[in-house]
Amino acid sequence: MRTWLKVLVPVAVVGAIGYGAVRATTADKAASGITLVKVERGTITDKALATGQIVPEQEIQVKSQISGIVKECFADVGDRVTAGQPLFAITPDPTPLELNEVERGVQLAEVAYDRAAADFRRNSALAKDGILSKESFDASKQAFDQARIQLDLARERLALTKDGKIQRARGGVDSVIRAPASGTVLKRHVNPGDPVVPLTSYQAGTPLMTLADMSTLMFKGTVDEIDVGKLREGMPVRIKIGALPDAKVTGRLTRIAPKATEKEGTTLFDVEAAIDNADGITLRAGYSANADVIVQEKTGVLTLPERLVSFEKEKAFVELPGVGADAPPVKHEIKVGLSDGLKLEVVAGLTEGEQVVQRPPKKIE
Repeated sequence: MRTWLKVLVPVAVVGAIGYGAVRATTADKAASGITLVKVERGTITDKALATGQIVPEQEIQVKSQISGIVKECFADVGDRVTAGQPLFAITPDPTPLELNEVERGVQLAEVAYDRAAADFRRNSALAKDGILSKESFDASKQAFDQARIQLDLARERLALTKDGKIQRARGGVDSVIRAPASGTVLKRHVNPGDPVVPLTSYQAGTPLMTLADMSTLMFKGTVDEIDVGKLREGMPVRIKIGALPDAKVTGRLTRIAPKATEKEGTTLFDVEAAIDNADGITLRAGYSANADVIVQEKTGVLTLPERLVSFEKEKAFVELPGVGADAPPVKHEIKVGLSDGLKLEVVAGLTEGEQVVQRPPKKIE
């Protein structure tokens, strides 16, 4: 029994001394604020941030070719329409002066036509008797044809002004505005009773409706001038939509503007990205979104927080724990690779699981 005690007591004393030393060392490190960080494997991504929104590749504005008042609307926001489908019915609303001008235009055209017809009949009889030359007969026939066309034009103008439609043998014009292409109605700009100004070569006309093909949505945004030099068309893009935080939307960069724009004192470049995969979700035009343009990405590499690495003369260093209990940290050179601003790739000099010293942040006084 005494022999057992003689062995146990020294072992306990040595263990207590060792434990006390470890506790003292740990307490000293804790008091100094030094902690240890392990080298781990992970993914490092070098990316450029673009801010913008989801928009259709092309929007179509529907306008009228005749003036008047909106009588009826056949489609509303969100409706899917096909090319040629009726969208609006327009009731002509000419001013008294416009109506008077077109009516008098028809009367003048009728007078000119009657005179040209009488001349043509008389010249036809003279030409048959050989009294009138062929050149004179051809001139009278041309004048008659022109007068007939002018009369038809005046009558069509009157019908369009009063009724809003023209009947022709080869297609006509009516007061029903039809969809120029298939798509979804994004916005309806007018309601029944609103006046409409026609689209002409002298004026833009009143927008009636905006259509877009929602199957060809894209991301459109801006990138800071600091990052634009790293971008190339075709780079992968990961899009984060504010209204759908869990959605995984990916695409590819399709356009980088050759000229910058100034916004609030910042130089920005416009970029566009085609959406390749929307993860089965329904996207809507106008969603606010951020896009990460992937410049370079490495997976399964050794990583370390960049704040633990110091650089001197183009060399990278970290601090490793000292060998002894009271030994200070040891400066150690490593080789680094890709950085994402927060983490660095460790190419050489450290192994997975190895611990690196992390000093507390300096206080600013």
